[in-house]
Amino acid sequence: MNYINYYKVLGVDKGASASEIKKAYRKQAQKYHPDLNPDNKEAERKFKEVSEAYEVLSDATKRQKYDQYGSNWKHADQFGGGGPFTYNSDNFEGQYFSDFFNNLFGGGFNGGFGNRSFRGEDLSSELALDLRDVYQTHKHTIVLGEKQLRITIPAGVTNGQKIRLKGQGGEGMRGGERGDLYLTFRIKPDPVFERKGSNLYAKVSVDLYTALLGGDIAVDTLAGKVKVKLKPETPNGTKMRLKGKGFPVYKQAGDFGDLYITLQIALPTGLSLEEKTLFQTLADLRKK
Repeated sequence: MNYINYYKVLGVDKGASASEIKKAYRKQAQKYHPDLNPDNKEAERKFKEVSEAYEVLSDATKRQKYDQYGSNWKHADQFGGGGPFTYNSDNFEGQYFSDFFNNLFGGGFNGGFGNRSFRGEDLSSELALDLRDVYQTHKHTIVLGEKQLRITIPAGVTNGQKIRLKGQGGEGMRGGERGDLYLTFRIKPDPVFERKGSNLYAKVSVDLYTALLGGDIAVDTLAGKVKVKLKPETPNGTKMRLKGKGFPVYKQAGDFGDLYITLQIALPTGLSLEEKTLFQTLADLRKK
């Protein structure tokens, strides 16, 4: 038989531990098992190949000979090693193979493992949403291949947050349960509000006259406009806190963060001659 790189067959590094080798073999054996690939000669060949690789690499003595002598490892006794190892593919139809799978999977090759069910594969997906989409709990339909899934998205979910939808993953095999779907939320930036936890931050433009003389301004929140009273001579850059006008706290109904606003004084433009004269008068008064 030609030399086979057993590490490559199992997809592991040469320094792989015994548990890593066993885990890799289980994965490959399930993939190419004859019961799951009936009348598939290539799968049958791969199945025997990975089984041979596991038989050698899972045995410390055989693995040592294989690592030391490479393609000549079976004749290690000629180099001062122990007795030769003889591989016979027919063994995989007999008692050894049955016992081997009974130990590895909890069932024999003839019947036990073949009737074993397999859980479906877990799937992952991302869902992009606007910030305003997650201000309130709402229903959303996602498309998975040919399937549409209607889910409830709780208010207050955060960017990068992941939820598990049990039983919405890949189909199970031989009656096995379905896998799960792991859904990650991607919340797009909002043009007005910046979110930090459950608090929101925004810049609010205020006309010069209201900033100087005081008065009420209308401030946008995600729940609608609110009236805010300014004191006379409010400075540019003033920060104000609007309690409870921020973002909902995840899964805590009725709890909201705060909205922090920064006032930006907007200077008037396109002044008429009369307005310029009045401003000049005010400037002259300030000089006295």
